[in-house]
Amino acid sequence: MGLIDTLLGHAGETPIDAIAEEFAPLLAPGETLQRAFAMVRDLVVFTDRRMILVNKQGVTAKKVEYRSIPYRAINMFALETAGHFELETDLRIWINGQAAPLDLHLERGGGAAQIMAVLAQNTSK
Repeated sequence: MGLIDTLLGHAGETPIDAIAEEFAPLLAPGETLQRAFAMVRDLVVFTDRRMILVNKQGVTAKKVEYRSIPYRAINMFALETAGHFELETDLRIWINGQAAPLDLHLERGGGAAQIMAVLAQNTSK
């Protein structure tokens, strides 16, 4: 993923070794990072046990929210694209105990299909 893609908000895969140090304190013993996708400042990180949504807030991004969602809590997920060219994509994830789905808006790029594939792989266990 290039700098221009990142600035434009296009989801793309991020190397695990680039985020390993930041996530080390958040992982349970034996938990491993699998894949990560960046969208400007935010991240969607997949481990062997859960999905972690990272929302960096404010101008300086000093305030960060880490939302952990175990795969067993995911009921369903859906991907809606704007058409063949996948200019923008909405990913909805329904979670146990929540009436409304979690809604992630992804801009153009290959990240949406890859995120969907990782979810399919991990929620079928």
